Amino acid sequence: MTAPGLRVAGSAWLGEVPLFEGLDFRAEAAGWTCILGPSGVGKSTLIRLIAGLDTGARFEGEVAATDGAPLGGRVAWMAQQDELLPWLSVAQNAGLGARLRGGRADSAAVAALLARAGLSAQSARRPAQLSGGQRQRVALARTLMEDRPVVLLDEPFSALDAKTRAEMQDLAFEMLAGRTVVLVTHDPGEAARLGSRIWLMGPGGLGEVEVPAAPAIRSVDDPGCLKVQGELLRRMRAAA
Repeated sequence: MTAPGLRVAGSAWLGEVPLFEGLDFRAEAAGWTCILGPSGVGKSTLIRLIAGLDTGARFEGEVAATDGAPLGGRVAWMAQQDELLPWLSVAQNAGLGARLRGGRADSAAVAALLARAGLSAQSARRPAQLSGGQRQRVALARTLMEDRPVVLLDEPFSALDAKTRAEMQDLAFEMLAGRTVVLVTHDPGEAARLGSRIWLMGPGGLGEVEVPAAPAIRSVDDPGCLKVQGELLRRMRAAA
């Protein structure tokens, strides 16, 4: 599996109202590209365009992978809510994609992913028996079961407490190694820790922010990480 880079270039409108114009977004191949910005500036529209999903907006432009191959069938999605089915077990939820396509999940692959996510002991439990962090681990395993080179994360850790969120960042970074990841987040610290490329999206358009010198994933107290986190927060407040 070779993970391509991504490019989205163009403009989008909601009715006659511009959502963004002249956008030129690029995601690094096999790296984490983070997008921050206030609500309503087009972050979700941008990643839905990459996923090939309906956006409710009119878009004129290009959505492409750098290897020239179509993106269809090469993208997996992890949403803010875990969206686990309450009547299925952890293992069944992790293998849900194959089931929805009329097939059966590879039980050995499911077991291996759950083991990597630290969920082997919970494989037969129902979602109601899990903590919030455990539910997100199941959602991550389900995303990985799709085995796609491009993974889109739409604020998947935002509802977790700070300790669990940091643990999920570490786990996701480990388990998604080698894939092209695009993360939408409202957390400057999360972007500073994870991003190999960071974009700030606002009413005035899209701007790139310099990443810390240390390679991702960065320590929460890394000086460069803290500096970028502060710069992102300052710019986000100024744009509000």
